[in-house]
Amino acid sequence: MLGYWRTHSEYQSYLVKNILPFYKQNPNSVMQYQDALSKLYILDLDPLNPILAEYYSNTGAPARDQPELIRSFILMSECKEHSITNWVKTLSHNEILCTMIGLSLSDIHNVGSYYDLINRMWLADSEMERHYEKSLHNFRRKPKKKLGKNQKQPPRHPEIVNKLVALALQGKTFESRPELLMQRFFAAIGVEPAAEEGLYGDTGNLRISGDGTCVNSGGSSYGNKKCECVKKGIYNCDCPRKYSDPHARWGWDSYHEQWFYGYTEYILSVYNDKMKCDLPLYLRMVQAPRHDSVTAVISLTEARKLYSDFKFDSFCGDCAHDNYPTYELLHEWSMKAFIPLNEKNKGHFTYPPHVAVNADGVPICMDGHTMVNWGFNKNRCRIKYRCPLATGKIDSCSCKQDCSPSAYGRCIYIKPTWDLRLFTVIPRKSDEWVKQMKSRTTSERVNKRILNDYGLENSHTRGKKRLFWWSLIHSINVLLDARLKASGFNFISMIEETMCKAA
Repeated sequence: MLGYWRTHSEYQSYLVKNILPFYKQNPNSVMQYQDALSKLYILDLDPLNPILAEYYSNTGAPARDQPELIRSFILMSECKEHSITNWVKTLSHNEILCTMIGLSLSDIHNVGSYYDLINRMWLADSEMERHYEKSLHNFRRKPKKKLGKNQKQPPRHPEIVNKLVALALQGKTFESRPELLMQRFFAAIGVEPAAEEGLYGDTGNLRISGDGTCVNSGGSSYGNKKCECVKKGIYNCDCPRKYSDPHARWGWDSYHEQWFYGYTEYILSVYNDKMKCDLPLYLRMVQAPRHDSVTAVISLTEARKLYSDFKFDSFCGDCAHDNYPTYELLHEWSMKAFIPLNEKNKGHFTYPPHVAVNADGVPICMDGHTMVNWGFNKNRCRIKYRCPLATGKIDSCSCKQDCSPSAYGRCIYIKPTWDLRLFTVIPRKSDEWVKQMKSRTTSERVNKRILNDYGLENSHTRGKKRLFWWSLIHSINVLLDARLKASGFNFISMIEETMCKAA
């Protein structure tokens, strides 16, 4: 069962009371942890109590100090420590760190407690997982053929996006997914507090971006041979083997132009324009070869259900998301699409266009000039384009006498429903389009913070479960960084004021 849960206000009082003596004795010993102290002070774990309670038995010895254990994970990430074993040893010799998580030296958790919490948060059948990890699996060789720069692995099942969109429009999601509890965990103490403080802006009008990144597994791609081939002089066999990370697969890293062994992490994020910071919203860890267009549909569907109080106004993705089913899904959900056209598919229309248009869906006038976007009419659901001569974009036109005699110039109206991919609500290459596309890289920057700044791969973690857990922990730290930046809160300044008042 879930034991006593120290409330957030009780922890804050404990922290101030017990850190003060260290600060008075040796300020520098505390100053080195000022960012971590500020983060832990504002991190409210109370929303997790009702969420986690249902996953603990009603009988048996109570699980002690669970909020302190979670806080220890956050502090471990902040201190850039990647080994739980080393972290427990560090805590046993550092009374300040123990105080920061809310425990004394004699009460720190053992290594097994950390792994037990991760296992408890993963909703897969433990017996099946254990059996799968101990079983032999086919050997998968590293692919020899290399793909091009920025070239994605094609979907293994060409029609899968269409099928997933059909399910998404029916409101179906993968409710049995093992990462569901971890995602609720991240939402409760990461996203929702940040949203309440206004970091995400207007949650009724969210502009989100999605992108995948490569995550290398700490497990070996060669596995452990159990066959007798070596004794027979066969050293390059393809016999089934035992793997420390049997879920990992080979995938193509289009940025570094190389194959990697591990997973693909897909992140939905939001860019705060005022603060110039990137905020993770939703995370998914999938097999390495899975195409982003497939994961995007699943992630958007699950995120809309997880954050039912939020409204997604638009979606921004790279050209890997450029397919008709995705545009149809976004249209049905009243979400604006900001997706660049895939170079391989430019100029391909579902139906012949009603007017002459260029590869970006902009109408072409009689003289061959691109017409000028004049806004979107919501009431009539159409985009208006005007004559480039009448709007002053060009100085002369050879077809002036054959065109509209009106001083306003000829107008062309485009309905997005003619071709959702080509005629987007916000016209391609318009000022607003260009501005929104610049925010697309927010997902890439969030990926960079998790992978590089907090060192996700430095732990050499094996298994989707633990990699995903650490991704969430690092993401919470990313949000805490943003909250401190927005509020300007500093724990050291606060206790110095407390000392002045006491004096």
